[in-house]
Amino acid sequence: MLFDTRPKVAVHVAQTGETFPCAHDESLLKGMLRLGRKGIPVGCVNGGCGVCKVHIVEGQVKSLGPVSRAHVTAEEEAAGFTLACRVAPVTAVRLEVTGKFEKPFRKGFASAANA
Repeated sequence: MLFDTRPKVAVHVAQTGETFPCAHDESLLKGMLRLGRKGIPVGCVNGGCGVCKVHIVEGQVKSLGPVSRAHVTAEEEAAGFTLACRVAPVTAVRLEVTGKFEKPFRKGFASAANA
């Protein structure tokens, strides 16, 4: 696609402070990858690995498919946790990375900020 004219909303990754535009019909993860950005860890990109687990702190998302209960329990989903590869933004979104790489990611970010 040469020119992507789809309407987009802002997606903000709390840990990195980065914001990127994401279309209403693409997953949060694909929106980030389309721009070559980093922030949300990338795994299988289809909901099976749980690497891209995030907490939606602000905004609304819609499901693009089922989320594996092995990675996100029904209780977690009700509290705003989901997989970034399985949801698309409805409104502007602010999220926090909470998946398998969250702890080392935060440590690295914190030490980089203190350097």
